Amino acid sequence: MQRENSPTRKYEEYAYVLDFNPRGKSTTVRGREGIIITAIGEDRLTLLEILGTEGATFEMDERIYIGKEGRTKVQSVLGKMEYERISAVAQSELPTIVEQIVVCNEQKFVDYMNRAQPLTPRIHALELIPGVGKTYMKTMLDEREREKFASYKDLEERVGFKDPTRHITERIMDEVTGKTRMNIFVKK
Repeated sequence: MQRENSPTRKYEEYAYVLDFNPRGKSTTVRGREGIIITAIGEDRLTLLEILGTEGATFEMDERIYIGKEGRTKVQSVLGKMEYERISAVAQSELPTIVEQIVVCNEQKFVDYMNRAQPLTPRIHALELIPGVGKTYMKTMLDEREREKFASYKDLEERVGFKDPTRHITERIMDEVTGKTRMNIFVKK
């Protein structure tokens, strides 16, 4: 039974297939065999190992439902994976899929740009995004003070910050690959 104040664990609802092996062995759960899928969660951006339902077919880049209720193609989510332990194929697919997630979930990332706060007296969360230095950060803060950003295009037009999709994708890739000390998008 859950206590009133205990936080509810968040789980991914959807993931994107990065690689799969129709007759694979799990690297996260001993003894599990079958259709082993490497995927990235759409919301928390975590790398996952998934066991597919026998007889189901999968395609690279496919968005699959992995939520708790009503799975059709997924038997279970076996566990989280580290970037170094995923296949070369999955590693090469990752940047494309991350960019796709950043494009498809534009509002989520624009909301982040609208809400980001200082992390310390010297560094602002916006500065963790590649391409955002003190100048862009100040302009972004001034502009969002007047009116919140509505889209990537709005951000580009009002701030002059070119290709926010690419910069956010780059940041997420740095977080997924473990190149950062602090994560702002990828949940551990």
